This record gives sequence, C-alpha cells and structure tokens, in this order.
Amino acid sequence: MNNIKNSLFYVTVIGGFTALIYWVISKGASLETGRGIVEKKIESNHWNDFLHSMIENLQHPLAILLAQIVTIILAARLFGWFFRKIGQPSVIGEMIAGIVLGPSLVGMYFPEFSAALFPAASLGNLQFLSQIGLILFMFVIGMELDLKVLKNKAHESVVISHASIVIPFALGLSLAYFIYGTFAPEGVEFASFGLFMGIAMSITAFPVLARIVQERGMQKTKLGTIAITCAAADDITAWCILAVVIAIVKAGSFTSALYVIGLAILYVIIMLKIVRPFLKRVGDLNSTRQSLNKPVVAIFFITLLFSSYASELIGIHALFGAFLAGAIMPENNKFRNIFIEKVEDVSIIVLLPLFFVFTGLRTQIGLLNDPYLWKVTAVIIAVAVAGKFFGSALAAKFVGQNWKDSLAIGALMNTRGLMELVVLNIGYDLGVLSTEIFTMMVIMALVTTFMTGPALDFIGYIFKEKPTVVPQEIGNKSKYKILLSFATPERGKKLLQVANSLVKKQSDNSIVTAMHLSLSTEIHSFDVKDHERKMLVPVIEESERLNQNMVSVFKVTNDIDAEIIDTANQGEYDLLLVGLGQSIFEGTLLGKILGFTSRIVNPDRLIDKFTGKEGLFENSPFDERTRHIIAKTKMPVGIFIDKDMEEVDKIFMPIFSEEDSFLIDYAKKLINNNGSQITVLDASGDIKSTRDMQESIRSIEQIAPNHIMIMHDRTIKKEFLETQNLMIISLDSWKKLIESQSIWLNNTPSVLILKP
Repeated sequence: MNNIKNSLFYVTVIGGFTALIYWVISKGASLETGRGIVEKKIESNHWNDFLHSMIENLQHPLAILLAQIVTIILAARLFGWFFRKIGQPSVIGEMIAGIVLGPSLVGMYFPEFSAALFPAASLGNLQFLSQIGLILFMFVIGMELDLKVLKNKAHESVVISHASIVIPFALGLSLAYFIYGTFAPEGVEFASFGLFMGIAMSITAFPVLARIVQERGMQKTKLGTIAITCAAADDITAWCILAVVIAIVKAGSFTSALYVIGLAILYVIIMLKIVRPFLKRVGDLNSTRQSLNKPVVAIFFITLLFSSYASELIGIHALFGAFLAGAIMPENNKFRNIFIEKVEDVSIIVLLPLFFVFTGLRTQIGLLNDPYLWKVTAVIIAVAVAGKFFGSALAAKFVGQNWKDSLAIGALMNTRGLMELVVLNIGYDLGVLSTEIFTMMVIMALVTTFMTGPALDFIGYIFKEKPTVVPQEIGNKSKYKILLSFATPERGKKLLQVANSLVKKQSDNSIVTAMHLSLSTEIHSFDVKDHERKMLVPVIEESERLNQNMVSVFKVTNDIDAEIIDTANQGEYDLLLVGLGQSIFEGTLLGKILGFTSRIVNPDRLIDKFTGKEGLFENSPFDERTRHIIAKTKMPVGIFIDKDMEEVDKIFMPIFSEEDSFLIDYAKKLINNNGSQITVLDASGDIKSTRDMQESIRSIEQIAPNHIMIMHDRTIKKEFLETQNLMIISLDSWKKLIESQSIWLNNTPSVLILKP
C-alpha cells in the first residue's frame, strides 16, 4: 500500500511541476520581444552544431588540463612500472615519462598531437598546478627528516655531508668558468650562473636515497643509517645554500642580498622559536586519527601556506618555506605518519607527475644536435660524478669507514633524482640557465640517479659480499621448508595455522618462514622499525602459541611480486603459502570492461597475453599478484582463501582427475601431523580406477584408521560443507569449478588451492 501511495505522490509532483516549468518557459518567450535577441536559423545543421560544440568543449582550458593530467598520470605509472621492473626507482621512469611527452620525442614525431594536448596557452596552468604539487611534496620531505637521528650521528654525517656539498660545488663553479661564455644566457652575471651550476652539482635526492636504502634492506645497518643521515644533513644544508643563491641572483649582488638573507634568518628564527612550539602543543593534543579533525588540519595547512608565501615574498622561493614548514612539524612519528598520509597520495600520484612533464616540456634533447654539445654533456656528468661520488667517498673514508662502505656512501649521495629537477627549474625560471644547459643538466640528473643501483651492485661484487636473499638457517635442503608471505598480521596468523598443521609433529625436520614485504613507496624511512614490529610481533606471538619454530623476515621493496618469487625460488622451498587478494576486474559489468582494458593499463597482463600465460587464469578470481606468483614460482604454491577458519580439523578434499593425486600427500601430512579428519570426494571415479591413488589412501588407513573417508556422491549438501573447516583443491580443479559455476562453491568453508 505504501509503495502505491509513494508512486502516486511521485507521479503527481514530478508531472505537475514539470508542466509548470514548461508553461513558464513558454510564457517567458513572449518577454523576449524588443530585447535584441536574434532568432535561430530554421535551417540549422544540427550535426555541425554538435561537432562545433564538442570542439569548443575539447578546447576549453579545464578540459585541456584534465586531459593533460590523465595522460601524464598514465604515462608516469607506465614508465615508473617499467623502471621498477628493472630494479630502478620509479622516479627515474616518471622523469623519463616527462621527457617523452615533451618536445624531445612526442613533440618531435607527433607535433600535431603535442600541440593539441600541450598548447602554449595551457602551460601556465600546468606550471602553477605542478608548483602546488612541489610545495606539498617539499612539505612531506621536511616531515620525513628524522632530526633525532641527525643529532645522534651529527659528527660523522656533517663531515661527510658538507664535504659532499663543497667539493662538487667547487667543481661545478670551476666548470661554469669554462662554459660561461658559450652557454650562459645573455645578461646573466657569472656569479649567478656559477653559483647555480655549483648548487646543481652538489644536491642529493633524500627521498630517492632513502627509498633505495629501504629496498636493499640497508636501513638497519650502520651504512644505511649513516647514508640517510648524511642525505638529511645534505638536504638541510643544500636548501639553505640554495636560498642564499636565489637571494643573490634576485637581488643582483651579494651586498644587496644581505638584506634578503637577514630577513630570511629572521623568518627562520620565528618559525623555530615561535611557530614550532605552538605546533608541538597542537600535535601533542591531537596525535590520534580521531582527534586530527578538520580545524586542526587547517592549522597545519595554513602554516604550510603562510611559510611558503613568506619565503617567496622574502625572495628565497616558496619551496624553501614548504620544506621548513615540514621540518618544524611535531616530532611525534605517529602524528607525522597520519599527516603525511593526508598529503602524500595527492601530491605524489596526481600533482608531482605534472612537474616531471612540465620539466620534460622544457627539455629539448633535439637541441643537442652537435657532437661538441654531447661532449660538454659528458663532461658535466663526469664532473658531477667526480665531485659527489668521490667527494663523499673520500670524506667517509677519512672519518673511519672502510672502502666498501665509503664507496657505497658515495654512490648513494650521487643520487640526484627529483631534487635536482627542482633546482634546475628554479634556475631556468630565474633565467640563469639556458635551454641547452638545462637539457644537459637534466640528462646528468637522470644518469647519476640511474647509476646508483648498478654502482652499489658493482661495489658489492668487487668486495665479494653479495647479500643473501635466504636466511642461513633455511639453507638446509634435507628439511621440509614452507614460506608464507602475508600482507597483514591477521592473514599471517591464519597462514601460519595452515603451515603448522602440515608440519606440527616434525618440528626438527621442518622450517616455517613468515615473510612480510612492504612497498618502499608506502613506508617512510623513520617508520620502518615500528612498522616491522607492528607486522611481525602478532605472527611471532601466534607461533609461540602454536609452539611452532618460525623464522621471520621483513623487507622493504619496490616490487612485492618479484621479491616473493625471487625469495621462494632462491630458497628452494617445498611450499609457498600466500593469501588471496581480491581482483578489481571481477564481480561487476564495469569490472569486466576493466578486465579487458587492463591489458593496456596493467603492463603485466599485457605481457601475459603475449606469452600465452593469461589463458591459465581466464575466468579466475585471482588478483594480479597471485597470478604472477603462480606463473613464475618453481615450487608448489598454496593460495589460501580465509572464511573465518578457526581449526584445521575437518577437511574436505575433492578429487576431479588423476592429476589431483598429489593432494593425497598433503592429506597424509595433515593426518600425521595434525590428526585431521579428511573427507575425499571421488568426483569423477578416478580413485576407483587408479591403483596408485588406491594404494596411497590404503597406506593412510593402515597408519591412521578412521581419519580418511571416501565419498562418491557428487551432490554436496550445504549442511555437510558447514561442518568442514577447510577445503583443499587443486588449481586445475578450482578452475573447472569456477567455469562450471557450481552452486555449492557459495557454501564452501575456507579454501586452500594448491598448484603442484
């Protein structure tokens, strides 16, 4: 009755007021007389009008900006993915994506497309939006600096850091002396040009260095701590020097710049002595996610914007103000993590790639069309490497480091990355750097960042100390070894229960390794230890409850899929256990469309399509990570789907073909070690007709009678499935069940899918 009443009300209101709207518009047309309104042509070409309207929409500044953002993000993600796959920081790929979209490639070979996507009139919008992204990014960089670590390691780090600045600065200034006449823009004083060349040579990319240290598992070592501390000290010193250089360039002379420097010092004192204590008080009172509400967040964002505005007004660039605002944030790591989460995703994923592309639009590699220009580029790279790499290495050796660690510190400090592009763009905007020298310096930034990983590998090779992927105690081949990789502590505990049920009574002849991997892009250098404790402690406590000997492994990586596969293959494990994540390509119409188009968006799926591996996973609910682990690991893999499993006592094991016979071995392990009750479904009659399977089951019955039972009825009742704790099934049989859309799949307990 209510539905009918509501429907009548809906029809009456909508119909009545629609009629009123039509009547008012019709009557309103009579008011147009005498108001100079031109009548529309009766014979109008509606299709041409539509096309004209669409073209106008496409050329609207907002439409162009949105198209630019979408294109830039897709290109940045694609190139970032590729460079992660070859062991490089994703920032290199994002930098190269910017150059590719600029005049060096797309602009050269597809000028019409480039002109339509990046018209000259739109570059102003792109520049300002990229600057906002940079301000947010520098704010995060300031917050990521762990000043406590800097204080603890101040002596060694300051010596190495300042040597790594002054040596390349002096070499860069000397180089500027020789190239000033040829490459400096007209009207630029030598001091301005030389100072910018010096600071550009001496910068280190703290975020890229910290990420490399994490990905290589060096954050707990003395070397890693010193490198991060040196980079932090380098960042602070370099940005202070850059502020002075900008002041000198803008003021025109050193004497005039003294006023700017005086104002800058006053500004820094106010930020440290007045603003910082106030923010600390606010942070102490609002250190939880619940208490960090909108008014509190507004206080910190206003501080960021005010600091950036003040530093821009003084004449030392807004980015210095953003960096300082981040550095004076409350030192509470929990607070900083919460705040970084609010800022980082938008700044790094959406806004920062705009800066890379804007830099790429300025980088014109085509201008280097003479062998002499490439020789100068090579000299710039050589001077940069000699100053930063060897300057840092010699300073590290002087303070007492061995040659291996000294060279490694030199290689890490030679990483320039994004921070170099920031400095170069400031110089370009100030008119100090010409387009040619800007392009050469961008190439230098790419080369020095790219060489960091190979240089560290080469140093490790020379000193014959290659890191072992596999813990030493796992090297014993005579033991049954299980590796479980988990994303959350709860998943880790469930996977450990499954592993324990397979080896419980043979602890002396088995090893269980629990591994958690974190993406380097999602964890900050100062938070690694806390995150490791948070991930591993609950799983370690569960192992103690189960009385299960366990080795725990924690790693930070830039490619979780590859790390799991490499660890499993190199450790020669007997079984790899992983939890099943959910695929975004399943369950909805949009998901199916995305599943098709994802071969373009997701390069891994495109590769699988060409190599023929994708066929294995058609109609599969597996997420991307699980698909690749299954395809590339050399040992048996178990994919666990948890449905609130509490025990591993009652197990249902359907056998659909003779190829499923390997499951009987797992049944034997579960019965011998855990005393599980196994119900085997002979779905296709293969057990009856296969002697080997009959003998295997008979041998189990002789050792543990009443622990294994054979079912022949293929009609699986819901009531039976509800009594089971776990279903174990082969990968091929699981595929068949998914394809047949078996109704009883909806009622299964937790599932362990095994690939032999």
